Amino acid sequence: MKPIVIGADHAGFILKEYLKNRLNDAGYSFEDVGCFSQDSVDYPDFASQVATRIQEGKSEFGILVCGSGEGMVMAANKFHGIRAGLAWNTEIASLLRKHNNAQIICLGSRFTASDYAWQMVDAFLTSTFELGNHERRVNKMEAFC
Repeated sequence: MKPIVIGADHAGFILKEYLKNRLNDAGYSFEDVGCFSQDSVDYPDFASQVATRIQEGKSEFGILVCGSGEGMVMAANKFHGIRAGLAWNTEIASLLRKHNNAQIICLGSRFTASDYAWQMVDAFLTSTFELGNHERRVNKMEAFC
């Protein structure tokens, strides 16, 4: 499996660091594209790095964290072929993969406890796309670009 690519802005830095430890403990390989401190940065820079690595085939899945998660979702979805979604519970995290074939899960650090964030990431990474009607719908979204 290709490494998971993970990125965050300053508001998501602490949660990103926690998730990296959990990924490591679970045996996942990952690439951290930053940020690397709580100094103020711009979230689109990190959404861009994660989305680009997926577009280039260097990674299959990504994790993005900012204060609300919304900025990362908006920025990542600007990239052709990228499907990113905001998760706020484990069922949504799983459905991002099962129904939308999302490659990127986005989390809001100001609204998500660390342990629950890991549960959502785990649900996302262990779910698989269900094809059928869902594949037809995802393919229609691709036609928009």
